[in-house]
Amino acid sequence: MNVPLWAWAAFIVFVLAMLALDLFVLHRGAREVSLREAALWSAMWVVLALGFGGLVFLWQGGGPAEAYLAGYLIEKSLSVDNIFVFALIFSMFGIPLRYQHRVLMCGVIGALVMRAAFIASGAALLETFHMTIYLFGALLIYTAVRVLRHGGTQIHPDKNPALRLIRRVIPATDALHGHKFFIRAGGKWLATPLLAVLILIESTDVLFAIDSIPAIFAVTRDTFIVFTSNIFALLGMRALYFLLAGAAQRFVYLQTGLGIILAGVGAKLLLTDVYKIPTWASLVFILLVLAGTFGLSWRATHRSGTAAPEPGHHEAGSAPRDVVGSGIR
Repeated sequence: MNVPLWAWAAFIVFVLAMLALDLFVLHRGAREVSLREAALWSAMWVVLALGFGGLVFLWQGGGPAEAYLAGYLIEKSLSVDNIFVFALIFSMFGIPLRYQHRVLMCGVIGALVMRAAFIASGAALLETFHMTIYLFGALLIYTAVRVLRHGGTQIHPDKNPALRLIRRVIPATDALHGHKFFIRAGGKWLATPLLAVLILIESTDVLFAIDSIPAIFAVTRDTFIVFTSNIFALLGMRALYFLLAGAAQRFVYLQTGLGIILAGVGAKLLLTDVYKIPTWASLVFILLVLAGTFGLSWRATHRSGTAAPEPGHHEAGSAPRDVVGSGIR
């Protein structure tokens, strides 16, 4: 799909405007995001994403619109897994709910930049080296097997190279100072625990991007469709976090569903030169797997009466941990 420069510029301006509105107007200062507010923002982002898909349909036709929707669903489903990992990171460091919004917002901004770089490099590789498509397919199959065999993601801050490097070169304080990442004390700059959390979130997102970007390229090679579907899913991640972070126990079949989706799109890449699976078939496959995943999860938790804890309960009476000196090493 031949996209004019003005379309790229208009979309980037829209993204920057929405980020500025969120960060500097609607959520200034440190405060908790209510469940109602998170639900409204989540619904708004879904409506905007689907509305953009409608514009693509009117502008370019059904094929690109199907590819956009499939890419958006892939990234959105994978972002649910990200959310539960982010909730675990916040819990491990004892970060109060009122400070999480700024960390997530900075994390989303960093993720937007990294995803753009990943998409550009991935598109260049596919354009230059056709065999890269088989590398992407094999990576997705490997990830799917790993997800299906091992289930949930484990976080080991002591093994995170970015965090270990920061600990060695930047002095740190053992207490939170509002929603600041750095403070100046005794004539020198000190990192707060929020910086450690941000580093973990950003580096974790890089690992997720390694899975999600090849998965979307399995649906379409159009960089504009890949970029816009990815960005819309990322923009809605913060609101979705505050809506779902406390409901991890409800999604008991999430890992299975994600593993099946990754395996399916990986197989599509490996079969590229044998049989080209139509985009509508990929879209139907993703929708069916997601519907089955959430339906079976609801049925399992409804029968067992599992109650998911509310996010942020760990903050009551909890003392912030030191980036360097806590038990998290």
